[in-house]
Amino acid sequence: MAINFDEWTKNSQFNENGYSLTILEVDDDSEAIDQLSSAVPDHFTSKYSTVLKRLGKPAAAQFLEVKLPTSKSIKSGDLGEIIATEYIDTETDFEVPVKRLRWKDHRNMSMRGDDAIGVYFPDTDDEVIAFLKVESKSRKRLANTPVQDARKALDSHGGLPSPHSLLFVAERLYEANEDDKADQIVLFQQNKDIDDEQVEHMLFTFSGNDPESYLKKDQSDYDDNYFQNTVGVYADSHSEIIRDVFALAGDVE
Repeated sequence: MAINFDEWTKNSQFNENGYSLTILEVDDDSEAIDQLSSAVPDHFTSKYSTVLKRLGKPAAAQFLEVKLPTSKSIKSGDLGEIIATEYIDTETDFEVPVKRLRWKDHRNMSMRGDDAIGVYFPDTDDEVIAFLKVESKSRKRLANTPVQDARKALDSHGGLPSPHSLLFVAERLYEANEDDKADQIVLFQQNKDIDDEQVEHMLFTFSGNDPESYLKKDQSDYDDNYFQNTVGVYADSHSEIIRDVFALAGDVE
């Protein structure tokens, strides 16, 4: 099921310091929960639909159960990352070629590295590959500190995607027989003359309070070379949405 943000959010656009700031206020909780819960299984395993088709709903439910987090804080962080990934795929020119939550060491552990890597694969010889480096924060009450932490992560490695994250994406693409895409990522890593326009940043938040003031401050303070795409999704029912999304995602009986 494709995510349609227009069906459950109100969109406000701002231009701060020459950068893009999007605020999405959730105005239909039930639609948000329905769409997000349908998206969750695919972020944790590529085999869910196969098990469902071959072995039926009870087996698929048990198969998925061991993948979904049980910790409230991990659920919050994972859902923020899922929403960010879905937003990138549906609302930007980038794609997220690897859903990295499928490779978590443990369902109640966070993953290291960039929260997501969006990639623009060129269609013509006149274009070059480009990357969207993403940091996602999910908080019931967003404040300056998590935004500052996200900014530090975005600025790490000179503002470029971390070598570990790029290698992770390339390896997964090779495993999926997407050799051409993987080759482009590896060659980008080897390039010592990277144009600033080949990299953009996205600071993405999911919160229970309006993030506008915190995100505007971050953008107004930013003075480096990479274009900033900042997105804040918020809902008064932040905690309830997280609870219900994972409950519904795991209920396929």
